Amino acid sequence: MGIIVKTIRNKKYAYHSYRVGEKVVHKYIGPLSDGNVASRIENQKQENRVPEKFYQFFWDVDPKGLNTKTHSRYIIERILELGDMHTLRWIQRIYPAKTIMEVCETSRKVSPKSKNLWRIWYEDAQ
Repeated sequence: MGIIVKTIRNKKYAYHSYRVGEKVVHKYIGPLSDGNVASRIENQKQENRVPEKFYQFFWDVDPKGLNTKTHSRYIIERILELGDMHTLRWIQRIYPAKTIMEVCETSRKVSPKSKNLWRIWYEDAQ
């Protein structure tokens, strides 16, 4: 999922791009000159970044370079193992519970104690 900007006759237009099975679909958002469209694009960019207040959990990498889509497994593993309630709420807004639990169950980086905690946590939530 992302936003694509196309130039048509020297004017720029935004499209929401996503997959439906094997097919890539572009849904029209509007002209870039529209303030609402520009703010929507900026919000999308912000969602793909780790908030600065959570940089402390990613001390071994450059947190500015992390993308929540392409580095999802790494981010989820780190938060499940070392995070607090604020970071947990953040990843729950970004990723579905199913994805979080798949990472939890298959990861070697999440300790057995943490796995047990998250199994109980998500069992009660469902």
